Amino acid sequence: MCASRTERAGRALRALGATLAIACAAGGAWAQTVRPADEVPAAPAARPAAPATGGIQSQNIFDVKPDADQLPGYAEQNNAQRNAVQPGNNAPMWRAVGDGVAGTTSLPRSQAPEAGVLIQPQVQYPGSRLTTAGEAWRQVRNNWILPYGGSLLLIVLGALAIFYFTKGPMGAESQPGTTRRIERFTPFERSAHWANAIAFVLLAVSGIIMAFGQFFLQPLIGLTLFGWLAYALKNIHNFVGPLFAVSLVIVFFTFLRDNMPQRGDLRWMLKAGGVFSKHEVPSHRFNAGEKVVFWGGVLLLGAIVVGSGLVLDMLIPGLLYERGTMQVAHMIHAVAAMFMMAMFLLHIYMGTLGMRGAYKAMRTGYVDEAWAHEHHQYWAEDVAAGKIPAQRSKPATVAPVAPADVRPA
Repeated sequence: MCASRTERAGRALRALGATLAIACAAGGAWAQTVRPADEVPAAPAARPAAPATGGIQSQNIFDVKPDADQLPGYAEQNNAQRNAVQPGNNAPMWRAVGDGVAGTTSLPRSQAPEAGVLIQPQVQYPGSRLTTAGEAWRQVRNNWILPYGGSLLLIVLGALAIFYFTKGPMGAESQPGTTRRIERFTPFERSAHWANAIAFVLLAVSGIIMAFGQFFLQPLIGLTLFGWLAYALKNIHNFVGPLFAVSLVIVFFTFLRDNMPQRGDLRWMLKAGGVFSKHEVPSHRFNAGEKVVFWGGVLLLGAIVVGSGLVLDMLIPGLLYERGTMQVAHMIHAVAAMFMMAMFLLHIYMGTLGMRGAYKAMRTGYVDEAWAHEHHQYWAEDVAAGKIPAQRSKPATVAPVAPADVRPA
């Protein structure tokens, strides 16, 4: 009996649900028929078909293909192959450009052998990272040559200034007429020395301004004026360089004989010439310090500076003047020039402010016997013994003065 009651209740509920559904459907239909015509919504306009691609789309995971950069031989593809898998990707072309591959140019190769090379291949110069050659050269110049070379010159100048204000010039005051005069430099020797010295000063000043002028001069005179000045100094530097090379060769052979190692040079070096004591160490015509400047500065550094400078001036015949050659030549030239200027600063100091009578000797050619004994004792003794003539050049002859033409009144 209980089961029959339950079945009867279920049938009644299902009948009630069906009745409510029929009533709702009939009410909706009636509402559509009695709504005014102006309230009936218009049929929706046809929408454009969605594009085949775009947006988030589902895809079977088994149909997903790997990226193009994971395909075999992707790194070795040429530009046409890369364009097929990745349209617009010109990486192979630019990789070839970065590796120094030459293209085509309208310039003749005899005038511009690297005109078709847009970017140099990668190198690693001493002190640079592995990068393109132009960037490697820039890193060496800006990170090593300029800061350390400039520091070297400032240290030398500071040390000389401290030495001058604490010790003062070396040697006693000269008293003209008390002793006989000795010819230290002949007119030819002085001419060769001054020609080389003037050329060196012009090269040093122009080189320093071109290298460091942007730090201390450009802020004072402005970019435009500094640009004109640097351009003028560059041309002066290029023109004076070969003249300096010729004068350096003349100076070397002119003073070669008296700069050979001699007795007492080692003792002079061990005692630093006596600059820190009251008495100088005896020496010959040129002391050991001057000989170091001669062999280290004039010969060794001079040969490096002149050789690399001639490359930068493109004056060596038969040499292929590519960018890599010029970059290496510039780095060698700059480093050797910094050391040469530092060494010659000491030489200039000793020849002017550092030693009394030294500048006069190079200007007039003569020193008195007391000066020779004080600063170059062995040389003075050889002159006194007659081994070296006191007058090595012919003295200038003075034309006799004609007597006045006296006429009777």
